[in-house]
Amino acid sequence: MSRVLCGPSFPVEPARTALGALARIEAGAPPWSGDDVEALLTFEPVSAEDVARLPALRVVATPSVGFDHVDVAAASARGVWVCNVPDYCVDEMADHSLALLLALVRGVVELDRSVRAGRWDYEAAGTLRRIQDVRLGIVGFGRIGRALARRALALGMDVSAYDALVPDAEVAAAGVRPLSLDALLAASDAISVHAPLTPDTARLIGADEIARLPRGALVVNAARAGLVDTGALLAALERGDLGGVALDVLDVEPPDAETPAPAAPRLVVNPHAGWYSERADEAAVTRAVGCVRDVLEGRRPPNAVNDPTR
Repeated sequence: MSRVLCGPSFPVEPARTALGALARIEAGAPPWSGDDVEALLTFEPVSAEDVARLPALRVVATPSVGFDHVDVAAASARGVWVCNVPDYCVDEMADHSLALLLALVRGVVELDRSVRAGRWDYEAAGTLRRIQDVRLGIVGFGRIGRALARRALALGMDVSAYDALVPDAEVAAAGVRPLSLDALLAASDAISVHAPLTPDTARLIGADEIARLPRGALVVNAARAGLVDTGALLAALERGDLGGVALDVLDVEPPDAETPAPAAPRLVVNPHAGWYSERADEAAVTRAVGCVRDVLEGRRPPNAVNDPTR
């Protein structure tokens, strides 16, 4: 019987039910170790050192779209599959990103705070805009970026997109204007970030990129904190260069005493909730466990981000 460890964020009982007599399911946590561990089901980091301490490891499955928390190169070198769930929360992420954007455009959160503070002022959130007047720039035109574009177009927004890996013709076919990153920043009243976090995209939106945005622009990041220089973003908001910022991801999650959650006027912060719905939660667990089952039974897993057989 194979031994499988579930990280703190992964529910043990559904894995036990799904894998049955195929594996012994146990709760675990990094740093990972165990001579007989064949699979990890986890959203927690898996480093090269972890892989080295797991000589029997065959597969790491993460119940998430992103897999930047797993050292894929180290896993591949050891013949270990790495699997994600790339499309389980596309609608949720697009819905949440749009909700954050609309909250900034219409000042919903800022107005709520002002009423609770004893004010009754429709200008408490500054100048508000019509949704159809927003020029939205989408940074990253994968599944989630495209789903957001469909929603934004339906609301009458002017939408452009940048993605170094997607041909311009493919962007245009979706009814969206393809632009370079610099051109998109200069032309957008609001941007929403949806690129995967890789060494090439880390700090894709830094201080220089933020400075190219029009004064009063809005920024939404519900993808990965590492895609954006959050410090530069908050500094621009404090200076008044930006009209609002919405973050569903932070550099330190959850915030702690040393790195508390940022707080500022015209800033909305959510607890990495964009992926969540009951349906998405169930799908993430089920499909990650399915990848483990396939590997343990000798099949090539779906949604593998590497090919350790090469």
